[in-house]
Amino acid sequence: MYYSLKLSRSEWAVLPYKDFQRLFEDHEMLQDIQDYDEAKKQIESGEALIPAEVTFQIIDGENSIKVWREYYRMSQSQLSRAANISEIELSQIESDFSIATEIQLIHISQALNLSLDDII
Repeated sequence: MYYSLKLSRSEWAVLPYKDFQRLFEDHEMLQDIQDYDEAKKQIESGEALIPAEVTFQIIDGENSIKVWREYYRMSQSQLSRAANISEIELSQIESDFSIATEIQLIHISQALNLSLDDII
């Protein structure tokens, strides 16, 4: 039988450190399992996950459009045609010499089959 006692002050539990460590590790394992289950659910619903290699390159400061284009093994020529922009414009955007317009970003994201958030 379990008893519950509601106290008006903070409650404390004292336990051996090894028991605390085990509980903490169990909690981390449960969190990992929940994260795995959520990722699996997202994949099954059709949501694409961002590959680690893409994430790390973008975090390291590489141009996200260029990273995604290379990930999908597209040339600048292929992407520029699919996005209906000139190859020179795409090259300047990927080199950070030019800031893409909203329309260009929409066309590029559609050509890469990504959301706008994925390339900004």
